[in-house]
Amino acid sequence: MYEYRDPYILDFSKVQDFREVHKIIKDGLDFPDYYGENWSAFWDCITDMVGDEKLHIQIIGYANLQKRYPDMAEKLTELLERARHYYDDACADDVHIEYVER
Repeated sequence: MYEYRDPYILDFSKVQDFREVHKIIKDGLDFPDYYGENWSAFWDCITDMVGDEKLHIQIIGYANLQKRYPDMAEKLTELLERARHYYDDACADDVHIEYVER
């Protein structure tokens, strides 16, 4: 389902339209074509990835995402943090989120 990458890269540095956010997520995390481009679908897909391999996600341009779409930035952060603690923290060390500004 997912093509393993190290790291998976989400680049929001040039996001201009809120509809781009889930497209960047889908492409960056190699989510399947049926990804529903909403937070429920994000949760379903990200939790499918937790526990299979180490998950290193590099987020570029998070400040731009926060500035333009603060609610979406907050939700993304919340769900990624929840994913780190999925399976009762058994995989917390296997999920690494890195914020990079360029």
